[in-house]
Amino acid sequence: MAAAPVWSVDPRTGKQREQVAVEATAQDVDTAVRAAHDARGALADRTVRAAFLRTAADRLQAAGDRLVATADAESALGPARLTGELARTCYQLRAFAGIVDEGAFLDVIIDHPDDTATPPIPDLRRYKVPLGVVAVYSASNFPFAFSVAGGDTASALAAGCPVVVKAHPDHPALSEQVAAVLREAAAEHGIPAGVLGLVHGFEAGIELIKHPLVAAAGFTGSVRGGRALFDAAAARPVPIPFHGELGSLNPVLVTEAAAAERAEDIGTGLAGSMTLGVGQFCVKPGLVLVPAGAAGDGLVKALADAVGGTAAGVLLDHRMRDNFLAGIAERTELPDVEAPVVPGAGDEHTVSAGFLTLPAEKLTRAGGDHDLLLEECFGPVTVVARYADESEAMAVLSRLPGNLTATVHVSGEEAAGRGRGPELLAALTPLAGRVLVNGWPTGVAVAPAQHHGGPYPATTSTSTSVGGTAIERWMRPVAYQNAPEALLPPELRDDNPLGLPRRFNGRLEV
Repeated sequence: MAAAPVWSVDPRTGKQREQVAVEATAQDVDTAVRAAHDARGALADRTVRAAFLRTAADRLQAAGDRLVATADAESALGPARLTGELARTCYQLRAFAGIVDEGAFLDVIIDHPDDTATPPIPDLRRYKVPLGVVAVYSASNFPFAFSVAGGDTASALAAGCPVVVKAHPDHPALSEQVAAVLREAAAEHGIPAGVLGLVHGFEAGIELIKHPLVAAAGFTGSVRGGRALFDAAAARPVPIPFHGELGSLNPVLVTEAAAAERAEDIGTGLAGSMTLGVGQFCVKPGLVLVPAGAAGDGLVKALADAVGGTAAGVLLDHRMRDNFLAGIAERTELPDVEAPVVPGAGDEHTVSAGFLTLPAEKLTRAGGDHDLLLEECFGPVTVVARYADESEAMAVLSRLPGNLTATVHVSGEEAAGRGRGPELLAALTPLAGRVLVNGWPTGVAVAPAQHHGGPYPATTSTSTSVGGTAIERWMRPVAYQNAPEALLPPELRDDNPLGLPRRFNGRLEV
């Protein structure tokens, strides 16, 4: 049987643009993984690794106009958004190069023998080593930042792990172009092209997670797809770490005092956040708890005015558009659900933004039809639940699964620590990996302190996929006991020839 062709598709028309590649066979996947495995040694030198990452960023930036044009043709996300995303991607590569140079991520700890301790301590030297080949599954909604050269790939390469990427079918042409740029950057530093593999096709994704030389995987996508891969990773003869981002409702709680203080600002801000990128962000606020009464009414009116003025937009592909329309139809048929601004179809290829409202009491009890409203609906829609009192709002929050983000909007008095502000923040903390106050979750800064993850089903691990600590996912610690100094890697020698930050006999050396 001939391999199926891979086409680039224009989401604005639904028409095929060009054939980009063919779907990878099991043999193709094996070849890509083995080439990546063979390239491990070329990443061993941290100086070479850091230079490679910086060159990759420079080359991506230089090819920006061409890459953005391809990305827009395949995603309809617009040149402005995609130019910013490419800049973020380049910044991320350079940031990881800096982390590699610094060396603190190796977590070097040296303890000399101590016979006076109970029990006695032998000579112990610990640091972290790369896991091996990492499988990366690209995301649809971030063609640059969570795809071929995105955070998973950048952090894995920084850790010293070669990567094989399973391209997302929504942007195959861009995937090929970005992979070519990264391979050119690798060649400039004597690194084999196999350090960055690329495969297409659903079956290729299954073969990739099952390959015995794949040591870990990173995924950004749906609960259904991510859970299937997560289970496959665990069912292998040798299970591997699977760092998956699956889905998130990103709840928002607006206190009565906050609504009374700035209803219009909150309503307008919510509209901007939930419609950003046609509602296709993983941190889109999907459930908003708003007080019943006059203050809440003002917020809902401001939200309706702002959302009603938002132009229809194109989703990433027609399958997502169909799922969005079906999800809206199911939700609007539920009892007591109203749509002040009706979300739905724009024209043949677009969707219009809107939001739904209902009494929060309908969401406080498990097992009813309204539980559907506690599931993510990908696209420009949010659910506004009107609560009678704080206990009702807390009852809804207590039913939520894990999320990437949780947000609370408080008044000036509450922000100063007076009233229930601290308790509300504490109540949101178990729900999410990032807790916001008086802001909106869309927009994930690439910063050392960032955490982009959360309790299941937001993610399948406790790690982050954004920020410097994302590198930790692709490493494991190893300790050497009573090893002669001449046999040790230079990172663990007493004289510290590489000048690494470390903890030496209990004292931090920077």
